[in-house]
Amino acid sequence: MIIHVVQEGETIYSIADMFGISAERLIQDNQILTPDNLVTGQSIVITFPEQTYSVQEGDTLYNIANAFGISVLQLLRNNPFLSDREFIYPGDTLIISYGDKIRSIQTHGYCNDFINRSILRKTLPYLTYLSIFGYRIIEGGEIEQIDDTDIIAQAYEYNVAPLMFLSTISERGEENFHVDFNILNNEHLMDTLISNILNIIKEKNYYGLNITYRYISAETLQKYELLNTKLTRQLKSEGYPVFITISPNQIRQGDLITFEKIDYSVLGQEADGIMILSYKWGYTYGFPGPITSIDETRKFLDYIITQVPAEKILVGQPLISYDWTLPYTIGVTKANSLTLQSTLVLAQQVGAIIQFDETSQTPYFVYVDQTKSGPTNHVVWFVDSRTINSLLELIDEYNLQGTGIWNIMQYYSQLWLVTNSQYDIESIIY
Repeated sequence: MIIHVVQEGETIYSIADMFGISAERLIQDNQILTPDNLVTGQSIVITFPEQTYSVQEGDTLYNIANAFGISVLQLLRNNPFLSDREFIYPGDTLIISYGDKIRSIQTHGYCNDFINRSILRKTLPYLTYLSIFGYRIIEGGEIEQIDDTDIIAQAYEYNVAPLMFLSTISERGEENFHVDFNILNNEHLMDTLISNILNIIKEKNYYGLNITYRYISAETLQKYELLNTKLTRQLKSEGYPVFITISPNQIRQGDLITFEKIDYSVLGQEADGIMILSYKWGYTYGFPGPITSIDETRKFLDYIITQVPAEKILVGQPLISYDWTLPYTIGVTKANSLTLQSTLVLAQQVGAIIQFDETSQTPYFVYVDQTKSGPTNHVVWFVDSRTINSLLELIDEYNLQGTGIWNIMQYYSQLWLVTNSQYDIESIIY
C-alpha cells in the first residue's frame, strides 16, 4: 500500500499513470467526489492486489468465494462496490486477496439507530463488533431504549457481534453528570441499572455491552471501580462480555495538552476491552487543533499499558472534521462539524492547500470566507488516510486488541482500504 500526497499540478490521470493503475479505480477506491479538481495536499491510497478475478457468465459470489477458498465477507471487504449492487456481471474485476497481512485485529464500529441501512450494510463486513448508540441512563437507574431490532439482526447476518452501547449522553451530545453522580453514590441504583441492562441484552439478543465512563477522575475512580466490578461480574457470569469506552481527561496548560494520571488497573482487570476514544483532542467548543493526536495517544498508551494488558486495549479513530472561525474565543467560538468527504469538497471550493502536522499526524487547511460583515478567517482540522495508517501502526507496535471507529454513520472508503489491505479483521461469531 502507498499513500500518495497530491502535488500541485497533478491530476487523477497523471497519478494513475505514475502507478500503473486506472484512474477509475483510484476514484472508486478513494471515494473521490471531485476527480477533475484534486486538492493539493490531498492523500490518495493506492493498493496493489495480489490476486484478482474476472467474473464469468453464471458466476455468483458464493461460487467465486468457494473456488478461491475465501469467505463471501472477504469478497465484500475487498470489493466494497458489491454492497451497492444487486448483481455481478461478466467482466467485473474482483479483488481476491491483497497478499500477506501484518496481523489480525478486532474492529469496533459505533453507530446510531438511525444509521442509513445502505451504509450499515456496506460497513458491516469490516467489523468485529457493532456498538449501537442511543441507550441512555436516566433517573433511578432506568434506561431509555431505541428501536434497533433490525440493526441487531443485520449485524448477526454479517457475523458481527452487536453490543448495547450505554451512556448518559443524549443524541445532541448533552451530558448528564447528575444522573451519573446519583448512581455512583447509591448501590441500590447500581443494582437497578445492572438489572435493567441485563433485561435489555436478553430481550434484544445483544452479544454484550459497551459502556462509556465519562467522568472518571481521581475523585470518582473508586465509585466507578465498584460499579464496573458489579456490572462486569454479573454480565460475564451470564456469558456477556463487557467493554469500556473512555476518553483521557485533558489538562491544558497554554499550548501544552497532557492527561490526568488515573489508575485504570481495576477497570482493566474486569473488562474484556478498554476503548480509548481521544475525540476530545479537537471538539466543538475546544481550541482549534488536531482532531486526534498520534503523539498524545502514544503518550497515553505508554502510561496505560503499565496498568492494563495491551491485548485488552483498543485505540479509537474519530472520523470527523471541524471548521473553526478565527480568532478563537474561549466558550464562544463553536466549530462546525463536517464529514471527511465534504471537507475535501470545501477545500476544493475555497482553493485551499492542505497542510500536514507531523506531530499529530493530521491534516489541516486555512481559508478566508467573504461575508457581509467582511472577511472571516477559518482553520479546518480533519483526519485522512495518513492519520488512519499511523493509528493502525500503534496497534501493531503496542500489540493492542484493535481499533474503534467513532463513528460509522458515513462510509469512509480510505479507512477501510487502509485497514483491510494490511490487516485481517477478526470475526468472533460464525
